[in-house]
Amino acid sequence: MKILYHHRTASKDGQAVHIEEMVGALRALGHEVRVVGPQESGGSMGDDATWVHKLKAVLPKAAYEILELAYTLLAYRRLAAAARDFHPDFIYERYNLFLLAGAMLRRKLGIPLLLEVNSPLFEERQRFSGLGLPRLARWAESRAWRQADFVLPVTRVLAGHVAAAGVPPERIVVIPNGINRAHFAAAPSSEEAKQKLGLSGSLVLGFTGFVRDWHGVDRVIRWMASNDAPVNAVLMVVGDGPVRTELERLAAELNLRDRVRFTGVIDRNRVPAHVAAFDIALQPAVVAYASPLKLFEYLALGKAVIAPRQPNIEEILADDDNALLFDASEPGAFECALTRLCGDAALRARLAVAAAATIDRLDLTWLGNANRVTELATGKSALAGRRISQ
Repeated sequence: MKILYHHRTASKDGQAVHIEEMVGALRALGHEVRVVGPQESGGSMGDDATWVHKLKAVLPKAAYEILELAYTLLAYRRLAAAARDFHPDFIYERYNLFLLAGAMLRRKLGIPLLLEVNSPLFEERQRFSGLGLPRLARWAESRAWRQADFVLPVTRVLAGHVAAAGVPPERIVVIPNGINRAHFAAAPSSEEAKQKLGLSGSLVLGFTGFVRDWHGVDRVIRWMASNDAPVNAVLMVVGDGPVRTELERLAAELNLRDRVRFTGVIDRNRVPAHVAAFDIALQPAVVAYASPLKLFEYLALGKAVIAPRQPNIEEILADDDNALLFDASEPGAFECALTRLCGDAALRARLAVAAAATIDRLDLTWLGNANRVTELATGKSALAGRRISQ
């Protein structure tokens, strides 16, 4: 098939991973893919300090949102030009707020549109940063979702948001994030990874990604200063983030400076060799509708995972089966889970084996996702008729 892939992502972070992996998987299946989007930044994975974020920081919210909507016209011209030259079988678009180019081209040329949705951006931006033009934003989101032939949310929780916007259930198909097996195939053993990182003999607690205050990594550091924590426990954060300085200061105050490590932003290809060193992989907090990329990487490398017990996580994980889940509303539940898992090597080993098996059981791979997408586009997918509650 000939696939026109459209996005508005300029940063080199988890969004770029999703784009690169889906495009690569579609091509690996023999499809021809033409990508239309803004020029990407030259930063490393996990670095979201792009010109877009800088512009957003200095402009009034309403002015920035008008620019976003205006970008749709530029994007439409680029997309339409690509369609005339490429003659695609369908458009695959990564949803972004105020981005309506795919919907406009579908309406103009009748090309089927599959819309990937990773978050309810109207709700997210209204809650965390505020919107200058909330009515326009809500309209744009609803229109983008309702104009697509299929909307592809990454969790069933998110599918509920899409349905509430008026998209018929038969046009909503949940496709979670995944992993690229080849990307993790060359990862070293846990002991080899520890040795290379100078962590031999340590019980490594690991977190990957751009760490923010709501992730709760400070709770891990405070727990490490308690009598419940093994003296050989080390926290390794593979990435960076706005709270790094605060966390390093907290570690110093608690005499844990040598036991809390940040790698800083590293090349994506180096991530598996670091995650391989984890004994326990941490997902201390996650938004209610997300499909966390780090979680799939933890599973791919067979790590004992600690995560909150909430519906989107339970779409993939089951407590005491392939992960240890805790009640985020219960004070001390996360710390109790840490204590339990650190003190039980057999439990860690059992969870790790089940975690690795989850990838195959649910086919949580980009190749699997690419197959599902193209089956939908050709009308062959049995998923198309299922209701989102299943």
